[in-house]
Amino acid sequence: MLNSASELEFSNQTSSEEISQLSSLELSSREKSSSCSAEKPGYPDFIYVMAANIFQGIRFEKSPEKVLIKYGNEPLPSSSESEDESFQRLSYELAFSALKYQDILESILIDSYIFPSTTIPDHLSSLIIVMLYDFQDRKFQARLLSDNEDSISEVQEVENLLHSFKTKLAASLARCRIKHDALSIYHILPETVRKQELRASTLPLYAWVNTCKVSPEEVYSNLKKKGYHKVKSVLHIDDKVFAVDKHCYDVLIFPSHLKNDLLSIDLFKDYKLIFQDKSRSLAVHSVKALLNMDDDILMVNTGSWYTVAHMSVLTNNNTSKIFVCGVESQAKDPDLKNLFTKMGCKNIEMLHETFINIESKDHRLQKVKVILLLPRCSGLGVSNPVEFILNEHEDTDLLKDFSQGRISEDKLHVLAQQQYEQLTHAMKFTKAQAVVYCTCSVYPEENEAIVKKALEFQDPGIKVQPYSGTHLRQCL
Repeated sequence: MLNSASELEFSNQTSSEEISQLSSLELSSREKSSSCSAEKPGYPDFIYVMAANIFQGIRFEKSPEKVLIKYGNEPLPSSSESEDESFQRLSYELAFSALKYQDILESILIDSYIFPSTTIPDHLSSLIIVMLYDFQDRKFQARLLSDNEDSISEVQEVENLLHSFKTKLAASLARCRIKHDALSIYHILPETVRKQELRASTLPLYAWVNTCKVSPEEVYSNLKKKGYHKVKSVLHIDDKVFAVDKHCYDVLIFPSHLKNDLLSIDLFKDYKLIFQDKSRSLAVHSVKALLNMDDDILMVNTGSWYTVAHMSVLTNNNTSKIFVCGVESQAKDPDLKNLFTKMGCKNIEMLHETFINIESKDHRLQKVKVILLLPRCSGLGVSNPVEFILNEHEDTDLLKDFSQGRISEDKLHVLAQQQYEQLTHAMKFTKAQAVVYCTCSVYPEENEAIVKKALEFQDPGIKVQPYSGTHLRQCL
């Protein structure tokens, strides 16, 4: 069993000195953020609209007797920019920030008498929430607008409203902080959420090398020409550096603040370097360590298609086939095949059946020796919820759980039952020699407990092999 949450926290493998360095880096970066917060420019109008529509779909709904702010049901008209990946990320981050502080922001709006004294229509309530979060994050300073930016009337209306209540909003925020004895609204968040943000601010970026298109040495050389230097550790947060991961030989590590700079490099534009959470690289490397040259692989609930591509790249010199089940629509085939072609992947075969509906005697899968099971999970082991949602194509409703730092017992039970059904189904494939089970959860109910329960109803000869970085390196 591979539990990626432990790798994401990496506390067991990080020295006390490194932890101290990470903490100091987090504090210094927070100080830098605080010192320049008054200079934050704000967002373009269309980002606020996109964020408002996302927030509308994920916000917490209250019981009728507790509703003080009404939200409309219709989304605001969005622009063509909504398809751009970088704009989507900004919008999701803004919406998620507003979600974490929804109760506080609503209280500020009521305490400052914006609600119910104004006549703003209900369908703008979500826009007010996300714009208020950004307004207070800018210390109630005006936005820096571009001369050529297209304005949106709804955004201008809300912005004018917030500016007219600027003094009352600032006073209401101050009263809220005093009430909670907090230096900032950040300190009002649950401890689990603050710890998650701490990890997110200190953990580095991971990117794997697509060796179908370029060798690691060529990547190193290309990065050197761009001013990057290879080091043993990426704790030099102010430098353009990278390091090779100690568990996965084709994974590079970069300081997190370099992401925008890296995205402009052709290596990323040409699919030669792929940003992805390390947990997924650990999963495919764990499978690779168990394979012979002609063994096939069955992948279940892959999330990001980059995980499939990485598995393909690692088996490029084999005669292995990679079967991917649960591709919901044949309409996706051309797009996926085009993506895999661009990445140089050739040994992938997509199955449209869900995993549970595929029989172990299926003639296509008789050479499958390893099943990689990446079940839907709570995801509370990840450090960057927005990246997880976008990259792994997860349900945006999970952001509610991330904003609280916990998941309800009912939802945990449903996920655990689904995981158990998939794991026991995988064990019916008697010709498979191993099942690699990988979650992004910190809950034992989704990890050890599921594996233990599944093993109780199987052949006594089947044994669990916990993930070990040392064992993996020996296998590789």
